[in-house]
Amino acid sequence: MSTVKAINLVLPEIEVYLAGSSLDGQLVLHLRSTLVDPLVKVELVGRGFLRWFEEDNPDLDYYKITACTNDAVYVFKTENFHIEDGCLDSGVHTFDFHFNIPPSIPSTFTSKIGCISYFVQGTCCSHHVVLAKEERCLLLQGTAGNHRSYVEDKAPVVVKARKDVMYFCCFSYGSVILQISLEKRIFCPGETIIFKTDISNRTCRNVRKVCFAVHCIVLYSGFSSRGELRSLENISEVTKLEVLRNIAPSETMRVTSALVLPKPMPLTSTLKENKIMAFKYELVGTSDLPWTTSTVIARVPIIIAA
Repeated sequence: MSTVKAINLVLPEIEVYLAGSSLDGQLVLHLRSTLVDPLVKVELVGRGFLRWFEEDNPDLDYYKITACTNDAVYVFKTENFHIEDGCLDSGVHTFDFHFNIPPSIPSTFTSKIGCISYFVQGTCCSHHVVLAKEERCLLLQGTAGNHRSYVEDKAPVVVKARKDVMYFCCFSYGSVILQISLEKRIFCPGETIIFKTDISNRTCRNVRKVCFAVHCIVLYSGFSSRGELRSLENISEVTKLEVLRNIAPSETMRVTSALVLPKPMPLTSTLKENKIMAFKYELVGTSDLPWTTSTVIARVPIIIAA
């Protein structure tokens, strides 16, 4: 039976921690009997890791898959507790700890290809043997980045997209035009994006639905098994909205919509800042042209900054 009955980490009730803030907590250790030569510590760890598979050499006659990987350490801090007389009596012992979270680390992020994660880990050892351990994950919102260079970029943004089509059944031409207007293009995690869309239906059929989404475009940077630098770009939806309308032929309709950004979320950044991943965002509006397989797509680049 282990000498340690229980080990618990007590953390503040904070849903999302901010980079540059502090973390105060307690490690509570419950011992069944006296513990000699103990090592009690708490660690704050933040790591990034990515992995994807791709064809090793398309020019070869046979098919060979290689794994591309990379990793980064964003924070690794340890607080060792001083034990008087080199032993701990049976009972409950409480250890206070304090960490300053670095200001220039990225946000928590998870995808099928990579992740950036943070956790606090409490450990109790004796004679180099781990007796008990507890780990608590942290959600962290990054605050660093090039946000200062975006401050002056406050001009409204208007993007227009048009898709033409020919209806062979009646030998007529048509088009659908999407025009998305934003008062600004810089947003904070957790903020609501409010935008207006003018939908012009120049076809002979009704337009019934327009979809909006915020896309996160991630550039991953890794190394193959031979040490060659590789990159992969992947797009995922952060949040989305469907607007159902019945827009008649030759009609133009204005729609005001809102999309709420999650928190935490990675800031717009480069590989230089995040080491293994770079992030950028766009607001995308799409609408299928009636009675066709064509789609009109309007893309508005936006910036996520804190």
